[in-house]
Amino acid sequence: MLTQEINASPSVRVAIIGYGLAGSVFHAPLIDAIPGMQVSAIVTSKPERQQSAHQRYPHAKILTHVKELWHDAGDYDLVVVATSNSTHVTLGSAAMRAGLPVVVDKPMAATVADAQRLLSTSQDTGQLLTIFQNRRWDNDFLTVKKILASNLLGPITRFESRFERYRPTPRHGVWRESADPQAAGGQLYDLGSHLIDQALHLFGTPEQVYAEMEIRRPGALVDDDSFVALRFPSGITAHLWMSQVARISGPRVRLCGLHGTYEKWGLDPQEDALRAGKQPGAADWGSEPRELWGRVSTTLESTGLHLDGPIETVPGAYEQFYAGVRDSIIQIAPVPVDPASVIDVIRVIEAAQASAREHSVITF
Repeated sequence: MLTQEINASPSVRVAIIGYGLAGSVFHAPLIDAIPGMQVSAIVTSKPERQQSAHQRYPHAKILTHVKELWHDAGDYDLVVVATSNSTHVTLGSAAMRAGLPVVVDKPMAATVADAQRLLSTSQDTGQLLTIFQNRRWDNDFLTVKKILASNLLGPITRFESRFERYRPTPRHGVWRESADPQAAGGQLYDLGSHLIDQALHLFGTPEQVYAEMEIRRPGALVDDDSFVALRFPSGITAHLWMSQVARISGPRVRLCGLHGTYEKWGLDPQEDALRAGKQPGAADWGSEPRELWGRVSTTLESTGLHLDGPIETVPGAYEQFYAGVRDSIIQIAPVPVDPASVIDVIRVIEAAQASAREHSVITF
């Protein structure tokens, strides 16, 4: 619930760089839905995107080049970098040097060295930096966190998580399918950056990393069918799948403990809702019907009672990321995603690449 103080404060004026999928479907609608924030400028050089942005946000300035943004940096309170992966570090650093706090879309950077350089710029300039790891607010992930907090399954042994799609034909000419290392293309970066982030957020730093990275589709240039296994000092293992060639997907998450198991199928509904033009605040935002809830089968240690059946999914809440960003700027609160934690994600990605290349387990 927002406080009167926040409601009475001037809005955080946000400039969004990029109006492709990330900018138009995720960042702009979420920012627009948050009290105390407003979409004040959108930077895109493509005429059709400029027109679309103006129609959706008529009060926002539509800029063609970032130079216009840096020239009038005093008109804004926050910059969102929602561009291709290869530009994240350059644009994020430029924004902070211009005196502006920054949100950078995932992945933070293509390499640990570049990610550390971005964090160093934040520290040197004193400007806020946070990373849009929105899947920390997926409905299934929030449910897993609640199950862990309640110790419903007893000591945890294994966490399984996957993002599997079926896109049998590569899309040539798009940066997500580029073999250029700076483009950070392929499934390990695109979907793996979410899956690895979630696993590390739950269980900490792994001690071993094993990975398989395959290029399955004819004509594909980057991994389109990958697997990562993480072993944590607690003995918990995380098995993570990311694929473009799975016509029938497996369960979205599976959490196993010595007393029971939680299993959930199907994706969080928020992306589809955003694509359909809905925003947080709409009726049943982030919720899903009972038939899509996950299942838990467990024995309560205190009573010996066996429970087996559906368990209500915690509603997804992407808006909490930007509410956290707002509070970080207005109230000097901690950022919603610590960039240092995301550098660990990039470090695991680099270890996974080495594992796949060397066909070995990497000690982390």
